Amino acid sequence: MNIVLLVAILPALVLVYFIYRKDKYEREPTKMLVKAFAFGALSALASFLISGPFGAIGLYPAEATTVGGHIRTALFGAAIPEEVAKFVLLWLCIRKSPYFDEYVDGIVYAVCVGMGFAAFENVGYVFGSQEAWLATGIMRAIVSIPAHFFFAVSMGYYYSKATFDREDQRKLNIALALIVPIALHAAFDAILMVTSSVSATVASGLVVLFLGLYLYMLAISKKRIKEHLATDAEMSNRNF
Repeated sequence: MNIVLLVAILPALVLVYFIYRKDKYEREPTKMLVKAFAFGALSALASFLISGPFGAIGLYPAEATTVGGHIRTALFGAAIPEEVAKFVLLWLCIRKSPYFDEYVDGIVYAVCVGMGFAAFENVGYVFGSQEAWLATGIMRAIVSIPAHFFFAVSMGYYYSKATFDREDQRKLNIALALIVPIALHAAFDAILMVTSSVSATVASGLVVLFLGLYLYMLAISKKRIKEHLATDAEMSNRNF
């Protein structure tokens, strides 16, 4: 395999393997993981069907130069189109699957979709960096790929709650499966984008804010995975 391509997709595959190993009670079949990953790659293309019209009607600028422009780009050019596309492809992937039968499964499949998206996107960034491909690959492996993992954990967490929790909470959990990752994604991208339009002093503060957001997403992702695993363990003991 081409080394540049490997650098682009390996971080996403590592995180897929990580979440697969976390599913300790009834692991999902490889064919479903591959399917979800492929659907994630398709979601990267599908997102343009949303971001394109958003740009055409002026919801975000073609080239942002102001703080407001960067925030609109983060929300309407990235967060909403990408997370909605991931959600739709996640639904298409597992809506009739008999393997989606545990709480943590929602997180597993959402992560596979998210990593498929991230890998597809990363190929473009890494190959587009030409001589700087290694630096770009390393930076995105540390920052951007884990971010898509965090967004996916939140989506899968609420998707499972919408599927398995009380029926009267279904609509709320479906809404949260979209709203929470969109909000996290928009905040993540906006902070990164805005740093290029502010003074060095303000940019330093934004870096601190960014690190805080990153650590928060890491902590809440660990908590949500642990919670669904505990719920599945409890259900398994009851059935036994």
